[in-house]
Amino acid sequence: MREQATRELAAFSVPSEPGNERQALVLLAEAVSASGLSATQLERLKTAVAEATMNAIEHGNHQRSDLPVELRVMEEEGAVVVSISDWGGATSSDQAPEEPDLDRKLAGLQTPRGWGLFLIRNMVDAADEVSEGERHTVRLTMRVVGSSESSRSQG
Repeated sequence: MREQATRELAAFSVPSEPGNERQALVLLAEAVSASGLSATQLERLKTAVAEATMNAIEHGNHQRSDLPVELRVMEEEGAVVVSISDWGGATSSDQAPEEPDLDRKLAGLQTPRGWGLFLIRNMVDAADEVSEGERHTVRLTMRVVGSSESSRSQG
């Protein structure tokens, strides 16, 4: 039976500069290589981590290279959990972001941007946010389902 303890797989940071999400993905892939995630799960997790890291760089740390984006990769009770932290504090908006609508975007009625949170929520099994003072953290969870495809398989 698999132990239900929490185990740190990796902890690292990247400077808040555009493109550094790619460095984070290389380190993430190395950290979870023996975790039991399927290839599909790994790609979904990488997409979510890339989006969350880009958001942290751009919106949290405002591309200030002196402010790192910190990532922590954990194995917890049959899941891989990735925490992405920036120094942007609590989000300033009281309302949820508008859900992306492809037809409205193509018609110019919505900004072409704004896919990040949508992708994050739909790529992993759970996505949570917490702010403590100036520190803002997005926590992404992907349940390990062995060699089968993700339990959230979508066409």
